[in-house]
Amino acid sequence: MSQNRIHLLLDNVEQVIIGKRNVAELIVAALLAEGHVLLEDVPGVGKTQLVASIAKSCSGKFNRIQMTPDVMPGDITGFTLINPTTKHFEFRKGAAFCNFLLADEINRCSPKSQSALLEIMEENQVSLDGNTFELPKPFMVLATQNPVETFGTFHLPEAQMDRFLMRLTMGYPTKEEELQMLKRGQEAQPKNLSEVISLEEIEALKNQAREIFIAQKVEDYIVDIVRLSRETEGIRLGISPRGTLAMFQAAKAYAFLQEREYVLPDDIKYLAASVWAHRMILSPQGKGKWGSQENCILNLLEQVEVPVV
Repeated sequence: MSQNRIHLLLDNVEQVIIGKRNVAELIVAALLAEGHVLLEDVPGVGKTQLVASIAKSCSGKFNRIQMTPDVMPGDITGFTLINPTTKHFEFRKGAAFCNFLLADEINRCSPKSQSALLEIMEENQVSLDGNTFELPKPFMVLATQNPVETFGTFHLPEAQMDRFLMRLTMGYPTKEEELQMLKRGQEAQPKNLSEVISLEEIEALKNQAREIFIAQKVEDYIVDIVRLSRETEGIRLGISPRGTLAMFQAAKAYAFLQEREYVLPDDIKYLAASVWAHRMILSPQGKGKWGSQENCILNLLEQVEVPVV
């Protein structure tokens, strides 16, 4: 079965990252849905290691860029310069020309450089000096940021947050998992992983995920939740139409990973916080009522009747 390749990929990642298979599975679902992922968590829980492990397990090019304040847009997209020998302009590719781009500490680079990712994440291309350059397929941006540290950071604009298919957190490991980490020691590194799945296989799996069936009642369920987010008092910015499409694609990919040929309402409920929470902005009253976007999503789910499929 096709899913065996996915299980092989996840098993390979677990050689480095212990006990976070559910998070790795959601990242793979985002990959099959042609989306991008923001990993937001406290320092030291393995965000960068997880992203690097998934990228190293796949064939293809993996680039990492540390998003410091001195990073320029050209470092990401590329730039043109004059070749002193030929006296002609030449295009030098930036970090984005790869299959897996790790933007580490994305909120530490300037808004000018952050905006360089907008076209890249939406259209998988770079427009520069009147020319358009297509990015390789598959292409995925995996970004990390620490939500607890604000010194020297720049807030990600809502337009960029909306381009991430999912926002995920890892959390701390259990005692048993942390003890297992100590036993493995320094040998558990992404650089020691072997490639277990090819780009051609990933493209084939993406095509299979698109064929997953989603019933009309489940589509209505998605739209009802989205529309409620725009009408509920306490929510200043509801879920965008891009968020509706994101759930449609993510639910199909997740159902495919669960070895089903159809999407269940439970898939929507499971993915809701990861796919929708970061797309909403709460008013001061909403923050006082729910505390977080994730809690607000849970409240919306309780108000919408779950369809029987």
